[in-house]
Amino acid sequence: MLQDNPDMTQREIAEKLGVSTSGLNYCLKALIDKGLVKAQNFSLSKNKFGYIYVLTPQGLAEKAQLTGRFLSRKLQEYEALRVEIDALSAEADANNFKEYKGGTL
Repeated sequence: MLQDNPDMTQREIAEKLGVSTSGLNYCLKALIDKGLVKAQNFSLSKNKFGYIYVLTPQGLAEKAQLTGRFLSRKLQEYEALRVEIDALSAEADANNFKEYKGGTL
């Protein structure tokens, strides 16, 4: 969101995220302290007392790493689900075969 709309006010960001403005401020300060976000005065900002918030190169790198870890977790979940589905399908096929062989189908 910051990357796409660096001119958003803290209030707008907080509303979009569903958090309080003070909670957002606390988190933004932590991100700034960590070097992931940079706040700059911006004279053309719609919030004349405000700042724009942009991801630093470190913030962009962290975003890429988080995305990579997220995708890796999702692929692992997918593989685990696929194995489980295959096992359940094999079990269902075996049960259907037993029923058919016993003449109940």
